[in-house]
Amino acid sequence: MLRFGTINRIVIALFCLLLITNYWLAVPVYLYGIIAFIWFTLTVFGSFFIQWNYHLTSHHKNKKIEENKVAITFDDGPHPEFTPQVLELLEKYNAKATFFCIGKEIKEHQAIVSTILEKGHTIGNHTYSHTRNFGFLSTEKVKQELEQTNALVKAIFNKSMRLYRPAFGVTNPRIKQAVQDTNLTSIGWSVRSLDTTKRSKNMVVRRITKNLKKGDIILLHDTSAKSVAVLEQLLLFLQQKKMQSIPVNELLDIVAYE
Repeated sequence: MLRFGTINRIVIALFCLLLITNYWLAVPVYLYGIIAFIWFTLTVFGSFFIQWNYHLTSHHKNKKIEENKVAITFDDGPHPEFTPQVLELLEKYNAKATFFCIGKEIKEHQAIVSTILEKGHTIGNHTYSHTRNFGFLSTEKVKQELEQTNALVKAIFNKSMRLYRPAFGVTNPRIKQAVQDTNLTSIGWSVRSLDTTKRSKNMVVRRITKNLKKGDIILLHDTSAKSVAVLEQLLLFLQQKKMQSIPVNELLDIVAYE
């Protein structure tokens, strides 16, 4: 699997080889450009495709699980209108899920987070502000975002969260360092619903259920009526297939809170 450090070492070695070769043979300048372009392309794609584990190792599924179980996860909440609807559906179908919450939304909607926890679901860190330029923040600023959210949850609910879902699924060396410094575990996904795009409800449901397998981690959002409708169809599908949704920490057999 491609890794940022490995690619850097290969690129440096290739540049050194070209420089050495240039003492005896004229090396075309475009070769340096090709190597630089490949490095840049891999780094950009590796930053946006969390499943590559290019910068930061994340958990995306449990391939070894024997039970017919999956993990439904929600990003960007809690939302005052839609998260309660999500919770009602989960209770109706006896399903458990994981909510990766934004710190500022936790602060505004503490009662909803309390309900999430009371219903037996898991919560995780999804940064404090979820700013659109999160991928460009310094290591210290990323740490501040993660620590601020964790401190908030600790103060209100007396829980020290260990799970982290990267905002927008973006990773880079600064985010990697911040996650390591804060002792968080990065959680990715194996099934991305794309429920926040213009795709219809039926298209999103088909995308999720087409190749769904035990051990998969499903990415949804508890922030729209469409996502709520998608969730109900997904829960019906799981019921028909005798599959159970459990918190992601249980699926992966890892710790959710210290």
